Amino acid sequence: MNKLHTLAIATSLSLFTLGAHAAENFVGLTWGESTSNIDRSSTLKQNMGSDRFDDVIKNSGTWGIRAGQMTDEGRYYATYENVSDDYGNTLKLRQQNLIGSYDMFLPIGDTTRLFGGASAGLTKLENESSGYRRDSDIGYLVGLQAGILQNVGANASIEAGYRYLRSNAGTEVAEHGVGKIGSIDLHSSKQAYLGVNYHF
Repeated sequence: MNKLHTLAIATSLSLFTLGAHAAENFVGLTWGESTSNIDRSSTLKQNMGSDRFDDVIKNSGTWGIRAGQMTDEGRYYATYENVSDDYGNTLKLRQQNLIGSYDMFLPIGDTTRLFGGASAGLTKLENESSGYRRDSDIGYLVGLQAGILQNVGANASIEAGYRYLRSNAGTEVAEHGVGKIGSIDLHSSKQAYLGVNYHF
């Protein structure tokens, strides 16, 4: 978790020292659905057969919190996201993301803007499957996002977006009393979400 804490501090410092562009601060909440693409090692395929790790985090509820700064041209922000789900009460995975993002705005009205941008950060993948030893790994993530942002009054906005992330986090799969039978790698994630922001 030290990598996550270091990234959080560095991102926060960069976000809140951008006063040269008359930026306003904002905090927000997001809720959406995520699907993760999991790659299995050849050893795991041999030992487990047609396991369903790709179906564990599939259209799974995902919540996030964010904070950043916004100008008329764009915004910088840091986001923490958490998603956890299981398949058949046997396989269970948890994914946590700490992301730094930048979006550029394209106004389409007085209170509505399209946005698009890039993200980078860290992700933690945890294997919490029943009957297997718990294991976790922290890897990088990079990706793109796009959506629409609508101002609601003077101090609030709502948004809808889509995010695609690539990652290299992976964990071992080991049965209790047996040992390692393979490994899984988080190849990519996609997410559709809704968000609400408060500006101050």
